[in-house]
Amino acid sequence: MLRKGATGKPLTTKETKELGFDYIKSFINYGSPAGMPNWGTFGALSAGDIDLMTRYLLNEPAVPPEFGMKEVRASWKVIVPPDKRPTKKMNDLDIDNLFSVTLRDSGDIALIDGHNYKIQTIIKTGYAVHISRISASGRYLMVIGRDALINMIDLWMKTPQTVASIKIGMEARSVETSKTKGWEDRYAIAGAYWPPQFVIMDGATLEPIKIVSTRGMTVDTQEYHPEPRVAAIVGSHYRPEFVVNVKETGKILLVNYEDVRNLKITSIDAERFLHDGGLDSTGRYFIVAANARNTIGVVDTKEGKLVKLIREDDGVGTTPHPGRGANFVHPKYGPVWATSHLGDETVALIGTDPKGHPEHAWKVVQSLEARGGGSLFVKTHPKSKNLWVDSPLNPEAEIASSVAVFDITQPDKPFEVVPIGEMSGISEGTRRVVQGEYNKAGTEIWFSVWNGKDQESAIVVIDDKTRKLKKVIKDPRLITPTGKFNVYNTREDVY
Repeated sequence: MLRKGATGKPLTTKETKELGFDYIKSFINYGSPAGMPNWGTFGALSAGDIDLMTRYLLNEPAVPPEFGMKEVRASWKVIVPPDKRPTKKMNDLDIDNLFSVTLRDSGDIALIDGHNYKIQTIIKTGYAVHISRISASGRYLMVIGRDALINMIDLWMKTPQTVASIKIGMEARSVETSKTKGWEDRYAIAGAYWPPQFVIMDGATLEPIKIVSTRGMTVDTQEYHPEPRVAAIVGSHYRPEFVVNVKETGKILLVNYEDVRNLKITSIDAERFLHDGGLDSTGRYFIVAANARNTIGVVDTKEGKLVKLIREDDGVGTTPHPGRGANFVHPKYGPVWATSHLGDETVALIGTDPKGHPEHAWKVVQSLEARGGGSLFVKTHPKSKNLWVDSPLNPEAEIASSVAVFDITQPDKPFEVVPIGEMSGISEGTRRVVQGEYNKAGTEIWFSVWNGKDQESAIVVIDDKTRKLKKVIKDPRLITPTGKFNVYNTREDVY
C-alpha cells in the first residue's frame, strides 16, 4: 500500500519522479521479464487507465485506514448457522476429486467435477480469489479474495454454498484451518496485506476471536517497518500451530492456538520478503521463498526452529516463486523439493532428507533449465514421472502460452514443450498458461488458459502419462480462470 517495494522495486515518489512519466507509462504497458505483467498490450488496462495509474504513481500515496475488530466483526455474516447445516453429505459429488477454480476478474469460484469436467456451481466470492484451502475434515472450503473477503463453503450441501463470510482487512491473500490431530476444523486463520495483521477465527462460523498486528522490526537492519504483510500460511501437522510468514520483516511466526486468549508466538528470524512455500513430502519441514533476496528458508515444524537459509550463492535462482513447490524422489539425490523462478529460467532442486541423504539435505543438488523467466508454479504428483513448469508472466507469448515438462526419472534429459494454449483451440489473446493441478488419482493435470476478461479462456486437461490432450473445458462462465485446487491434494498437502 505504501509502495516501499518487496518482490518489485520501491515505487515511492523519490523513485517515480526520477523515472519520469514516459518511462512509467511504457513500463506499465509492456511489463518486464521479472514478473511485471504487460498490462497494456495484454489488454487488462486501457491507454486511459495506464495514463491515470502513471499520474497516481507520481503522487505521494495516502495512508489507508486501519481495519480493527470493530470493522472485522461488522463484516462477519453467518448465512447458515452450524445447527442448520446438513448432518450428512447431501449430494452425490466425489468431493475429494472436486476442483475449486478461481475466476479472477468476475469475483467468483467455479466448482468443477474432476470426473465429468462439468461446472457444478459458480459461487460469488471476493475479488481475485488468491487461494482455496480445505478444512482438515474435508467438509469446508475456505477461499480468500485479494479484497480480504473470506467465504466458507459447505461442500456437504445439495448444492455447495457459502455458509459464513468475513472481511479481515482491505487487502489479503492467505487463509488456512487448524490441521493438528485433535484440533481439526477448530480454528481458521487469515493474513492481511493491509492492515498488516492476521486474524484467528472460529472454525465453524468464522467469528473473529483475535487480531494480531505484524508491524515491527526487520530481521536484517532491525529497523521499524510500517507494512509487514502476511504472505503464506500453513497449518502444522506436528503441533497445534499455524506457520505465518511475515513478508517485509522476514519473520516466520509459529502461532500456537492451544490457548487463543493467551496466545503464544515463536518468532523465527529468517530472511526478508518471505512469500510462498509448502511442506516437504513428510509434512515436517516448511520450505519458503524469500523471493526478493533469492533465498529459500527451511523451518522444522516439529522442533519449531529454523534449519537453514539456502541462498543465491548456494544455487537458488533469481526471484524464486514456488507456489507450494513440488516434491519427488530424485534418482541420485533422494527426496527433493523444487521451485521455479520469476527472474530466470532455472528450476532449483533442494534435498529434503536429512536422515536418509544427509549429505544432500538443504542444498541445491541440481538446477534444471526450463523455458524462460516468468514462472509462477511447478507441479508433480507422487504417482507421476513428470515435473511441469509454467511461465505465464514471460513477455514472449509463445513461452507464456506453453509449459515445459521434465522426466523426473531422468532429470538430465531436456524438457519437452507442451503447447497448452494451442491445444485449447483459442486463437485470441496471449493465452497465458498457469498453475498445473493434478486430479486425486495423479493421472491428469489441469492447466488454466488465462486470457483477458473480455476474451475466451479455458481449462486444458492433459493425460499425465502420455502428455497428450484429454479434455478442453470451455464455458462462458470461465472468466479469467487462474488457480485451481483439487480438494484431496490441497487437504493432504500433495504437491
